[in-house]
Amino acid sequence: MTDDNIIYVGNKPVMNYVLAVVTQFNNGADEVLIKARGRAISRAVDVEQISINRFLSDVTTKKIETSTENLSTETGNTNVSAIEITVGK
Repeated sequence: MTDDNIIYVGNKPVMNYVLAVVTQFNNGADEVLIKARGRAISRAVDVEQISINRFLSDVTTKKIETSTENLSTETGNTNVSAIEITVGK
């Protein structure tokens, strides 16, 4: 999987990320990885569900991985939850 097939979900509207996923598959990708941390996790799940249920009928969820990442902030280190959702044909 190339870096082009990774969608990092942040604070933009959900449909921006859905368009990115659909575009990757229209450009010939077999798999797309949707990544998010913290509060963006629920948005990433929305992106995955909208993409496969509304726009990409031949695509399914292949794998979902959750993890915890240790981030350095101004106030010290903090743990942030992360998710990686792999969708593919």
